Amino acid sequence: MKEKTLRTLEYHKIIERLCDNAGSACGKERCRETVPLTDLFEIERLQEETQDALSRIYAHGSLSFSGIHDIRASIKRLDMEAGLSAGELLHVGSLLVAVKRIRDYGTGDEREDSLSERFRMLEPLVSAASEIDRCIISEEEIADDASAGLKNVRRSIRITNEKIRDQLASIVSATDNKSYLQDNIITMRDGRYCIPVKSEYKNRFPGMVHDQSAKGSTTFIEPAAVVNLNNELRELAGKEQEEIKKVLKTLSEMLVPHISSLEFDMETVTQFDVIFARAMLAKSMNASRPVFSKEGIIDIRKGRHPLIDKSKVVPIDIRLGGEFTMLVITGPNTGGKTVSLKTVGLFTLMGQSGLHIPAFDGSRLTVFDNVFADIGDEQSIEQSLSTFSSHMTNTVSILKEADENSLVLFDELGAGTDPTEGAALARAILSDLHERGIHVMATTHYAELKAYALTTPGVCNACCEFDVATLSPTYRLLIGVPGRSNAFAISGKLGLSGQLIERARGYMTQKEKSLDDVIEGLSASRLEYEQKNEKASEALGEAEKLRERLEQKNEKLDATREKIIENAREEAEKILREAKEYADATIRKINKLAGSGAPMRELEEERGALRDKLSGAGRKKKDFSKKPGTPITDPSQLKVGDRVHVISLNVDGKVAALPDRKGDVGISMGAMHTTVNISDLAAAEAEPVPEKKEKTGAGAIRIQKAYDVGMSVNVIGMRVDEALPIVEKYLDDAYLAGLQNVSVIHGRGTGALKDAVHGLLKRLKYVSSYRFGTFHEGDRGVTIVEFKQTN
Repeated sequence: MKEKTLRTLEYHKIIERLCDNAGSACGKERCRETVPLTDLFEIERLQEETQDALSRIYAHGSLSFSGIHDIRASIKRLDMEAGLSAGELLHVGSLLVAVKRIRDYGTGDEREDSLSERFRMLEPLVSAASEIDRCIISEEEIADDASAGLKNVRRSIRITNEKIRDQLASIVSATDNKSYLQDNIITMRDGRYCIPVKSEYKNRFPGMVHDQSAKGSTTFIEPAAVVNLNNELRELAGKEQEEIKKVLKTLSEMLVPHISSLEFDMETVTQFDVIFARAMLAKSMNASRPVFSKEGIIDIRKGRHPLIDKSKVVPIDIRLGGEFTMLVITGPNTGGKTVSLKTVGLFTLMGQSGLHIPAFDGSRLTVFDNVFADIGDEQSIEQSLSTFSSHMTNTVSILKEADENSLVLFDELGAGTDPTEGAALARAILSDLHERGIHVMATTHYAELKAYALTTPGVCNACCEFDVATLSPTYRLLIGVPGRSNAFAISGKLGLSGQLIERARGYMTQKEKSLDDVIEGLSASRLEYEQKNEKASEALGEAEKLRERLEQKNEKLDATREKIIENAREEAEKILREAKEYADATIRKINKLAGSGAPMRELEEERGALRDKLSGAGRKKKDFSKKPGTPITDPSQLKVGDRVHVISLNVDGKVAALPDRKGDVGISMGAMHTTVNISDLAAAEAEPVPEKKEKTGAGAIRIQKAYDVGMSVNVIGMRVDEALPIVEKYLDDAYLAGLQNVSVIHGRGTGALKDAVHGLLKRLKYVSSYRFGTFHEGDRGVTIVEFKQTN
């Protein structure tokens, strides 16, 4: 791409934002080198990396790249077997710590994407990083425990220091010496311990003179008693430096076998820094991955220019390619024509650089070998070029270099000269580019170019909408409608008399009036279409709400049916249990009475009580004499306590209240009570007396659902908000049906639907695991879901 185009479309400002999201100096440097590519395979690879990094950020938060230093020079020194300084070793250790943090972030995610393999290949060299951290405290300080030799030398230094200070302290604290000393302190000169002596008494202290105060009143003397100790201290300091060099050499030699790992780690974390910077930029712009079309189609949906304030930018829809490869945009000044041009050009550059674009999912771009832009005031005083001459110079260059794989953007083509000649030149230039099959977007005020677009196949008009009522642009781009100057309407709103406006209309030629009428008719048709589209959208929204309410109602009915069945089962078990317990107790009592020789009257009384109890239990089970399932039509057949079948709910209940005038009957279903019309009632089946616990309730629903639920659900082509409720309802039914595993077919696409489905699966407690399908199962376009097993 030409540097002039990048500058014109303000691509460098996007790169500056990209650099701001990088965490290391190397990452920022690599971001500044980002340029648009022309290889579709490489572009798609960068886009996939950005998408995968963005998915990880949404799932696990951002990844920190702090602590990463450029160690490439240090690696070269190691390769030449040269030792590293403490500062260089600290930078290597800091990098290795960052490598471990980055690898842990990447390998902690079970997903497999374009970044997984590189995360696993990182080598944090944990033992080397720990050894550097143990030995080096800072660039100026090496730890005492870095080596045994260093530890011994420093212990000797401490002992010698203590001896020197003890000797000097005895001299300074002596009563006889106080009058000869300037201060009762111990100081250092040239790395040797001294005492400050008044100059007139310096001969009273034998030793070496090291310094004198500025006024000459104080002489700094090293007493003879500590000269040897100071000499010993100087020798120990030299040994300390030797031991430090040995430590640094040992650490450097430890890293030499890992030079290739360090090079790989440095390069890989820099790549990750750039990739995650692209992802963070996409997140900040609420951007999405563009789909690159091989058919030469640009289709931007609700695109927002990334350099305009989010609170002010107006999303626009732009199409180019397919039915038309040239778009002629007209409209008032400051109406958004130039922004539309720059949006298309900048999105193309961003997409070909691996960056996501701030537009809706599914927006399409095309890979161009070159993008040419002639936008803005190109007047040059230095080159004695007028605005028209400068623009024409650029245009001539574009005409020479552009080909069928180019995108050309013209702002006010042919402006700055006589309108008639300018319009003729503009039409000739556009005709030449159109005949060569070049994608072109051009803004203009010339009516001749509107007519050219209306009459030429493959050329389409567009305009930036203007609200005459408020005398302000709406910044919406309307494709298929040529723009109007609105000069007469604006003048009338501002107070110009109607007589003058009509007089002005009279000066227009019939051809100009006809064109204006056509434009006005197209605008009216567009407005009518948008109004109808808005009503259709509202109707669709209402239908969606009704569907949701119906689903909620069905869910409530399912829950109510389940509860009724469960209550009925519990009540039946309770009745049978009580009857059995009473029978057992009575039999035991009868046997006891018989054994004790009790009178027959008492035995008969106990038997009679048992018969009454069992008859009561039987009455609770008794149903109508009518055959099960026969509709009940005669209200006189009903008695309070009778068992009936509610047809609409497919459950049994008991009559709690007799029919009223409308035929509404009070029905008790376990703990629930409701009112049902007699037409919805039928004779209930005789209630069986279970001898053992059998599967009912949820188990029965599972058996029924097993016949109704398929082994897969297909949501390809749906939006995320459409697909998720369908997938969740299907998984609920499949789990209740007792299926062990099912398939969710979501397709590949941009990956948004796949990520949403996987997010749902993580939240569902009855999902045991999930994975992508094998090659024969549908590969990455299908997710296989395993359910937790229930008894």
